[in-house]
Amino acid sequence: MKLESFEQLPAEEEMVELDPVAFEEAKLASFETGYQAGWDDAVAAQNAETARLHADLGRNLQALSFTYHEARQHMLDAIEPLLTEICATILPAMARDAIPGLVADQLMPLAEARTLTPITIVAHPEALTQIEEILRRCDSLPLVYTSEPSLDTGQVLLKFAEGETRIDLSEALARISQTLATCFQAPAEESHND
Repeated sequence: MKLESFEQLPAEEEMVELDPVAFEEAKLASFETGYQAGWDDAVAAQNAETARLHADLGRNLQALSFTYHEARQHMLDAIEPLLTEICATILPAMARDAIPGLVADQLMPLAEARTLTPITIVAHPEALTQIEEILRRCDSLPLVYTSEPSLDTGQVLLKFAEGETRIDLSEALARISQTLATCFQAPAEESHND
């Protein structure tokens, strides 16, 4: 007995004959297509990695810059009260103590040239007493002391017959204070602009 088989018989394959040159060209074209696709993928991956690295570098540099400015501002904020206090208390006291010496330094060269003409020293009453104490040693100079309450303790006028010389430590202290205030305002404004 023979049973009927319901399996499908494989279809007969058609034999395709290629010219060996055409076959070799097809292989080369296939290889070139695959190679080009691989190359394009590698270039795209490299470009993506480069873009990511540039973005990371940019973020890191920006973070460093921000950290630097933040640290600088923090340091300036910390020393501002100290420098302000120095300008408000120590420098005026130093100027008050230095004014008699400065008057003597200015006076001696001028007095040598004008020993016969009296020199009038005009100063605030508080400063004038200190100046007189220092200049008592110069008894050979014809000095006249005049008190002027409208002058600041850091201001002194040396009057001669033909002119006068002004010593103004108050103005110098005001300039130092203004420079200091400007120094601390500029970084604060920069940080608000960032």
